[in-house]
Amino acid sequence: MTAGTSYIAASGRILIAVIFLFAGIGKIVAPTMTQNYIASAGLPFPLVAYLVAIAVEVGGGTLLALGVQTRLVAIAMAIFSVATAVGFHHDFVDQNQLMHFLKNIAITGGLLQVVAFGAGTLTIEGRRGLAKSPTATSSASVGRGHTMDSKS
Repeated sequence: MTAGTSYIAASGRILIAVIFLFAGIGKIVAPTMTQNYIASAGLPFPLVAYLVAIAVEVGGGTLLALGVQTRLVAIAMAIFSVATAVGFHHDFVDQNQLMHFLKNIAITGGLLQVVAFGAGTLTIEGRRGLAKSPTATSSASVGRGHTMDSKS
């Protein structure tokens, strides 16, 4: 990965993480309102959902921004994004709900890019030499039906 693409990958991760961090902090500041909103959506166990949301948004957002366990964090956040899109933004007659649904799906797409291609080298994992680059595998094995992470 070149220096330019490393900066682009880090910028993309941080921009995605900022959305989650702001949302999580907003939930921490307004716990009752957030739990009432979760309950109004018909979801069970508003307190549990509230705590999971904070863990994913603040914890996951921080880990994503720093580049710690990035692929695992990104897949968890992608699942969370789809779940919140379906659970909270399913009334497509309401243009605002439709836009929030599509925003969540677009964020999921960005997170799946992180899962597929990694976080880049400007991460805590990269500093420790733990980051896996998708280009580490020879291009010849990719062409024969092997995945980028294949060891064979």
